[in-house]
Amino acid sequence: MSTPQEMDRWPDLSDEQWSRLRTYGTEENITDIGDILFDPGETGGPMLLVESGEIEILRPAWTGHGEVVVARYQERQFSGELNLLTGQSTFLSARVSQPGVVLRVGPESFRRLMDEDAELSDIVLRALLARREGLRTNAGASSMVIVGHDRSAAAMSLRTYAARQRQPHTWVAVDTPAGQALTQAADVAADEFPLVITTSGVLRRATPSVLADHLGMSYRPAAGKTLDLVVVGGGPAGLAAAVYGASEGLQTLVLDSLAAGGQAAASSRIENYLGFTSGISGADLTGRAMVQAEKFGARIASPCEVARLDASADLLQLLLRDGTEIRSKAAVIATGASYRSLVLPRWDDFLGAGIYYAATELEARACGQRPVAVVGGANSAGQAALFLAGRGCQVNLIVRGPDILVSMSSYLADRVLSHPAVRVHTSTEVTGLHGDEALQGLTIRSGLRDDRRQKELRCSGLFCFIGATPATHWLDGVALDDHGFILTDVGVDDALLDSCWTTLGRRPLPFETTLPRVFAAGDVRAGSMKRVAAAVGEGAGAIGSVHRALTSQAS
Repeated sequence: MSTPQEMDRWPDLSDEQWSRLRTYGTEENITDIGDILFDPGETGGPMLLVESGEIEILRPAWTGHGEVVVARYQERQFSGELNLLTGQSTFLSARVSQPGVVLRVGPESFRRLMDEDAELSDIVLRALLARREGLRTNAGASSMVIVGHDRSAAAMSLRTYAARQRQPHTWVAVDTPAGQALTQAADVAADEFPLVITTSGVLRRATPSVLADHLGMSYRPAAGKTLDLVVVGGGPAGLAAAVYGASEGLQTLVLDSLAAGGQAAASSRIENYLGFTSGISGADLTGRAMVQAEKFGARIASPCEVARLDASADLLQLLLRDGTEIRSKAAVIATGASYRSLVLPRWDDFLGAGIYYAATELEARACGQRPVAVVGGANSAGQAALFLAGRGCQVNLIVRGPDILVSMSSYLADRVLSHPAVRVHTSTEVTGLHGDEALQGLTIRSGLRDDRRQKELRCSGLFCFIGATPATHWLDGVALDDHGFILTDVGVDDALLDSCWTTLGRRPLPFETTLPRVFAAGDVRAGSMKRVAAAVGEGAGAIGSVHRALTSQAS
């Protein structure tokens, strides 16, 4: 009996549904067995509808790996996975295995399908998602291997990017037999790690930016094009703005300096988000939001860092760190906040090699079941402590304040205090870090100021959840509050508004900043609640104001 995921992956279309799906394709005879219909690395790879005959999707032979047939599609079945939606370059190949007829559905026709036929788009989207998840969980079909040192910050950065982007990949540590075999096969020098090996190339000293370019996930500007909306930041607020903007017909681009998901994606479990009674991981929640935005036509590009925003002309101009210029009618700033760190010697040395700002499966695997510490007293720290304890770690929760109930929800504090693998240290701070290339221990100091006691702890992972500062350093001309958060609408004093507002004949709309048609939502906005649900509401709400601003400008 087929499982629901298998049914999604191989949908059974009715005669009427197949007839409608055919209208989006261009017919092509496939006569020679072995002919390649597309190769890895192609941009704009098609969806193939098999009218008759058979095609096979394969991972071609590559460094250290033989050819693997991933799937076969026969009469009245269609090929494709999530790259059709994201615009990513193909990483598999399609080959004729039985002569017949196929119909090619190119990128523009696929976009029309998503926009025009709700029933078919749902069927196709479920299939694409199920197939991507199948590729991610099938190590034998992996078309990308990341090779590096187990506790390397550069390797962890790559792995985090690949995981956030839901890229099918395999991690191989350099010092394992598999790692040594791949290193020899690719002829890699000791200073060329981390390494990414794909079906279409070998990337040495790889970074997320290099990998994004290789996969076709970087922003590719179209000459002379003006967008309706650019969203800067891909956390919950930015993704909500993208979903509502794109679904209401705005040409929408989302830019994130790291990888879409924001701080929410670093949360192992979110239990108080409406509708998810059993909770959901931050990565799953933001991953679904990304697909939803792309379904409506939004483009998400990362890592893409915005260096400057110029609002002096009728159109906004955004300059990326690499020099790329983007023109847009409106912008939503949803850059959130950057993680705060402890001011300690060697902090930067251990980032990604024992010090983490997220507690997900990726970081948990890096720590194994060795002792770890979590620093912070709010919900994110409590959830991280429980998550790591559930993975077999002995957890020291280090809280600077005298009581975790001050900033942690009571239901969560009760669980933390009752868990046998979590030890809570209140009125305590970390004063020292120890280790060679990776973190191995901490010095903590606790007690009242007149009775301070120091203690050494074994520690292979320090998870830091002590808040964040607004990511507004790149903005000029936008009014900020005393803490660097963006002022909007009623929070803007009249004295901060220049003559352009007199010309417009209005004050800032809800979520609008002191720059017309530039809006702010989520954690970066002064007065925001700093909660995922609130950020989603602000991102959605900002789009209503975007429409009003663009309409008034047009009139």
